[in-house]
Amino acid sequence: MKATIFEKAGLVSVQEVDKPTLQADDDVIVRIVRTCVCGSDLWAYAHGDNKDAHSINDGHEAIGIVEAIGDAITTVKPGDFVITPFTHGCGDCAACRAGFDGTCDRHPGGSNWSNGFQSEYIRFTYGNWALIKIPGQPSDYTEGMLKSLLTLADVMPTGYHAARCANVQPGDKVVVIGDGAVGQCAVIAAKMRGASQIVLMSRHEDRQQMALQSGATAVVAERGEEGIAKVREILGGGADAALECVGTEAAIDQALGVLHNGGRVGYVGVPHYNNRPLGSTFAQNIAVAGGSASVTTYDKQFLLKAVLDGNINPGRVFTQTYALADINQAYQDMQNRQTIKAMVVVD
Repeated sequence: MKATIFEKAGLVSVQEVDKPTLQADDDVIVRIVRTCVCGSDLWAYAHGDNKDAHSINDGHEAIGIVEAIGDAITTVKPGDFVITPFTHGCGDCAACRAGFDGTCDRHPGGSNWSNGFQSEYIRFTYGNWALIKIPGQPSDYTEGMLKSLLTLADVMPTGYHAARCANVQPGDKVVVIGDGAVGQCAVIAAKMRGASQIVLMSRHEDRQQMALQSGATAVVAERGEEGIAKVREILGGGADAALECVGTEAAIDQALGVLHNGGRVGYVGVPHYNNRPLGSTFAQNIAVAGGSASVTTYDKQFLLKAVLDGNINPGRVFTQTYALADINQAYQDMQNRQTIKAMVVVD
């Protein structure tokens, strides 16, 4: 089969590799229909991130058709159309029951997260609970709807996770830091949860317009102290909640800076910093929460229905489409901000 291989920083390629097989009784083999490039994939693509040369790539979002199942699988069958989340929660541990399957107690660390989805087939581990069935078959849906369904593998639940962790309530004033696909989905999520004002911090016209279409009420292009002052001017004071969707120290600084005392930060940007002391929030009574998104929980409870009912349209974050053979161009275009999020057609 064809699969994307990480060659070195700045280069991925498509190569022939062995097709995956069932190795455990709760494995599921899925034939991929659509996959994509995530903003978090760009960290390794751009810098290497200590990733081994000629190794399987980081891609972790897909929708596809179940081809084979292990003996313990009771929730899906061959032929089912499914969302393959980037997480593999069990559904039964204390964390999963609390709605935090993104950090399942039974699948610690990397065992709960996916990679290698930018390929023709995948082996989805711990598949009995985590996979989400989509009614019908891919041919039943428009390309626009397939895009929205694909966001449910990661970016839409991740944007929602930021809003949930920040406990966005009806009437809240919310600031979203980050105008990529996750930030765009955080805008949708804040609106879903009833925010009265949603300010997106963004410097890019196309991303600003997309967020305004999704429910943002204002845009701030400035950064640092100037950006914080502009946000406070727009909101008439500090924000109730800040949703950090980037993963840099500068983004966390912005999130903390726009809040009033007693405000709340929900962060879902994969952290690429390690020197932000928790004690720095003490003087403001700031609540800080975040981490890996609860993809299966949110999709099963309400996000899949919201997409199928047409209540939300997160698929608009896919601004360009590529063939699998052109995956390196998809990475380059995202890195160069020529597309917000790249969808990849496999079948």
